[in-house]
Amino acid sequence: MAELLDRIQERALQLDVLLNLHIDLTYRCNERCVHCYLDHNSRDDLNLTDLERVFAQARELGTLFLTLSGGEPMLRRDFMEILELACGSGFAVKLKTNGTMIGDAESSAMRDLGVSEVQISVYSDRAELHDRITKLPGSFERTLRAIRLLRSKNISVAIADPLMKANIEDYPQVRKLAEEVGARFTIDPTITPMINGDTDLSGHRISPSSLRFLYGDPTLVGDPQEFCRPVTPAADLMDYVPCSAGHSAAYINPHGSVTPCVQFPLACGNVRHESLVTIWRQSPVLLDVRSIRLKDLPSCSSCDLIAGCNRCPGLAYMEGNLRGPSSIDCEKSAIRFQRVPSGSLIQISMGPA
Repeated sequence: MAELLDRIQERALQLDVLLNLHIDLTYRCNERCVHCYLDHNSRDDLNLTDLERVFAQARELGTLFLTLSGGEPMLRRDFMEILELACGSGFAVKLKTNGTMIGDAESSAMRDLGVSEVQISVYSDRAELHDRITKLPGSFERTLRAIRLLRSKNISVAIADPLMKANIEDYPQVRKLAEEVGARFTIDPTITPMINGDTDLSGHRISPSSLRFLYGDPTLVGDPQEFCRPVTPAADLMDYVPCSAGHSAAYINPHGSVTPCVQFPLACGNVRHESLVTIWRQSPVLLDVRSIRLKDLPSCSSCDLIAGCNRCPGLAYMEGNLRGPSSIDCEKSAIRFQRVPSGSLIQISMGPA
């Protein structure tokens, strides 16, 4: 299956097909997670008619995978109508939610509609720590109940564990919890700036020594020596697309603004004013993003770690240069491939140790 998905992705890149579309239905949320990059006070979300039009246009562009998220998408009173419309449009629908609003009726509806996966964040196996991060008392128990309800109905669940200083020691227990309920487990040590570019959240990032520890954990990376071995560049590496964002993937925020990715806030158009088809095929901003290859990145193309680096163009853009490096990813690569971090980029990327 993984090989087939890779071939589909490669073909989508060749044909400029919008394979993956991510839509945040609202920025409103009943949690206030300490590391969240969103402004939860925004309003004026796309309505059901807007979304129906966008879904039809996405089908025209060849979209297969649709992610619905937020904020907390289930805060919308018309959420189940939106979900029914999305699933009925032929997409493989993934839902990102905190799970606190999922009960028996909602989980049964998700099963019947054929939701492909529900992703839910769990920050710790300790209720007090999870609730302290979400700032919602009782959220751990409600989230865990939702996960068990979904799994009891054979709905695929991914437990995501965003890692930060507060919960770095708890991921083995969260992984064990995922195994017990039969859920997929993922971690992500990246804490991104606020969507408006504010970097105050960087203080939650884990330390370099903690990241180094993660890269040496065989339960996460397999063989640590192999994982940390520098990747040999392919002969045609410089012609590679640096990221699928804007190439075969796009993001639409609750107000209709289209960007290459949720972490890449470069406005390319708005579906309230023009069709998604027109934006995807004709937006000068998107066409510029789509033209970029690794050889067009002055700093990165000369770095000997480029073949194994997962540079995020969105984070690079928020640092001020669409074609520049992402200092967060520079640091990750330096640590992963056992190079001594040096220079201002590494220093910028980290909050307090």
